[in-house]
Amino acid sequence: MPLNRSQLIRLTTIDRCLQNHYRRWTLEDLIEACSDALYDCEGRTEGVSRRTVQADIQLMRSNKLGYEAPIVVVDKKYYTYSDRNYSITNIPLSDADVSTLQQAMDILRHFQVFSQFSPVTDIIDRLGDHIAVTTKHDIPAIHLEKNERLRGLEHVSTLYQYIVSKKAIVINYKSFKARQARPFAISPYLLKEYRNRWFIICYDYVRDGICNYALDRIESIEPCTDKSFRENTFFDPEHYFDNVIGVTKDLKSEPQTVKLKVDSDQAPYVITKPFHSTQKVVGKEPDGSIIVTIDVVPNQELERVILGFGQHIEVLEPRLLRHRIKKNLQVAFLQYELAKQ
Repeated sequence: MPLNRSQLIRLTTIDRCLQNHYRRWTLEDLIEACSDALYDCEGRTEGVSRRTVQADIQLMRSNKLGYEAPIVVVDKKYYTYSDRNYSITNIPLSDADVSTLQQAMDILRHFQVFSQFSPVTDIIDRLGDHIAVTTKHDIPAIHLEKNERLRGLEHVSTLYQYIVSKKAIVINYKSFKARQARPFAISPYLLKEYRNRWFIICYDYVRDGICNYALDRIESIEPCTDKSFRENTFFDPEHYFDNVIGVTKDLKSEPQTVKLKVDSDQAPYVITKPFHSTQKVVGKEPDGSIIVTIDVVPNQELERVILGFGQHIEVLEPRLLRHRIKKNLQVAFLQYELAKQ
């Protein structure tokens, strides 16, 4: 049963009150305490109704949240815990609860690159230590791909703030081919992670179009003082990458049907791990090879994926992509041939 923030504040407030056995708590006292807590945490001034607090007490007494709190009424007036050591924070976790918490903590740790998550970092670590000590489950059960030594991660949180606040910025960017960094005025729209590398999708004022810049090539970020933010009327961030592999995409490009022949050695791998969500198996050969199609915008990331399979994949269509892959393989072959001389 999910709890909203206000309800959680009320339950923890009632629990804290009932743990204090040096004071006698009437229903009115609990109502006042909950109202004060909601004002402190959420700025709410309307207070809490008698009926709401009574419902909270009944919820704590029930098993809906697993509490079964031993709340009793003394002298038909004062609320307290019959077990002086009881607290809803002392409820033992089941094995399923522990497993779920561990997975959630492992996943949350991968978002610590965002400063917005820094306040919960200490909580996650302390909770993890507590679970490890109390359950002896100190071996992680989930591992997500990450590389904490990657450059550019320090820019993620800063760019995120500029995106949500809709502010134009200037990035000092040094491409791999450039000798020194150059300033680019942009309106940032979307952060994209691909294979452990982060990119910012943005409007570039000089190029007058959508561009992407790798965060590991950004040397500094500062507000743009002579340009206002340009609203994103170019693309839908939620679906912009639906028809592409990676991050490289021209707004004018349309997806094409890419037909690939995969040999029997790699066919099972490609079937179980598709190149793209649009992948279809459209043919099977007697030798065990398969023909698959994907509907994507051809780009350099797609080429690298195909080249990564070497001799195991042949591009059948489109003709231009087939030619580019063939040319890359020929260049690679010549490098090995020349090395023999």
